[in-house]
Amino acid sequence: MTVVPATTSVVEMTPPTESDRYAQLLAAARQLVPCDAMALLRLDEAVLTPLAVDGLSVEALGRRFAVGAHPRLARLVESPGVLRFAPDCGLPDPYDGLVAGQPAILAVHDCLGAPLRIEGRLWGLLTLDALQPGAFDAVGPSQLDALVQLVESGLEAIVAIREIQERAGREQAMAREWQAVQQPPRELLGTSVAMHRLRIEIDAVASSDLTVLVLGETGVGKDLVAQRLHAASQRHGRPLVQVNCAALPETLADSELFGHKKGAFTGAVQDRLGKFELADGGTLFLDEVGELPLAIQAKLLRVLQSGEVQRPGSDRVRKVDVRVVAATNRDLPAMIAQGRFRADLYHRLAVYPLQVPPLRERGRDVLTLAGGFLEENQHRLGARNLRLSPAAKNALLAHHWPGNVRELEHVLSRAALRAFHEQGRGGRWVAIEPRHVALEGQVLVAPAPVVTAAPLSSGQSLREATDAFQRQWITDCIARNNGHLARAAAEAGMDRSNFHRLARRLDVLPLPS
Repeated sequence: MTVVPATTSVVEMTPPTESDRYAQLLAAARQLVPCDAMALLRLDEAVLTPLAVDGLSVEALGRRFAVGAHPRLARLVESPGVLRFAPDCGLPDPYDGLVAGQPAILAVHDCLGAPLRIEGRLWGLLTLDALQPGAFDAVGPSQLDALVQLVESGLEAIVAIREIQERAGREQAMAREWQAVQQPPRELLGTSVAMHRLRIEIDAVASSDLTVLVLGETGVGKDLVAQRLHAASQRHGRPLVQVNCAALPETLADSELFGHKKGAFTGAVQDRLGKFELADGGTLFLDEVGELPLAIQAKLLRVLQSGEVQRPGSDRVRKVDVRVVAATNRDLPAMIAQGRFRADLYHRLAVYPLQVPPLRERGRDVLTLAGGFLEENQHRLGARNLRLSPAAKNALLAHHWPGNVRELEHVLSRAALRAFHEQGRGGRWVAIEPRHVALEGQVLVAPAPVVTAAPLSSGQSLREATDAFQRQWITDCIARNNGHLARAAAEAGMDRSNFHRLARRLDVLPLPS
């Protein structure tokens, strides 16, 4: 027998992440019971977080369902076993309008769910939904019991794998514990390739003490990167102290960062700890570090080199153990060339640079983030359900997002308020349309017909001719919007009150009596 030697090429297989395992478990579960959508939600502190969805829109992954705000989910959490809701149940369905692949916003008609337990403790929920009433009539109790047992067994296996990884040196459980207690609820959401790579890099450097420089445009979430770095580090149980360098007056920056001794300057009525001492044992996040004055840059460099802090007005030198994470949206090499940033400080900070991708490079992450922001606004406004229409989703996906995630947050806050004000609390949901989103630079109304100016009189002055043109243009604009002045002002690109004043001055609107 001839033995053929094996090829020397090796295909590297990326090990599945915990998210991959949840998705695989859900895909296997869906084979047992036919339905239009299925979701796996973990319960943490009365908030249900979707870990995997099959058949629901990607927007659902960005939602965080407070149990107290969703009666159906609350019933499931309290249920001893599988619970099915009647198709005509009057309780609001948290998934209305979130079923994927539908041409319009459709209501869920038939749904059931079950609490999931691991070692006798409530872990979360499994939910099944169908658009057709009575879809679950043929599903028997034994089939549902088998489904729950399959999912709970899969969850136990996933938990066991995690524990093995933790014993091998990973700090995942401690990072999650720190996040639950100290970190704001915002997360680095998104399933795009760019965000997947960023999370891998963050987790790779987090366990070290290397100084990290987070780079990225305004509004991309550099502060969330710093928070994740700290949460996944061995310093997670110690403070994370944040300093906005752009907000530090040069006269007080010394005191803010390094503290001061009583009597060091006028107004120093007592000793004060600086941010470095406050962060001792933990992490110091220097946001917008490119805004620091050169004099403070020199002092910061000395602390990074020696690990020692000397308070102004004091002769005593204090040793500090601080991991520094800095962030900037500035081009620091260009600032170095201009003499506005120290090259030696830059190299001290940029030991491990992390580039945060802009939102325009993250594809459908826009919809995942939108889901999270809409859930927040839904509870803030007391709205029943805030849902993006297909056209609104397309508008979000087509936008360039120069302001990144922060711009998306503000756009959706405005859109939610407009839609809720327009539609009120009566329906099953509040539908957000492109007119509510009103993204700058996108044409959201039908193209306006060309306005032909009236022939100009040779006796008119420039002011009279300008007024005549504006009068005709505004009259046509109001007519195109059926007399709706707010929409006409939006089409004109003007503030509504300024539009009103101009229209009244030109006698397009009657003066108030």
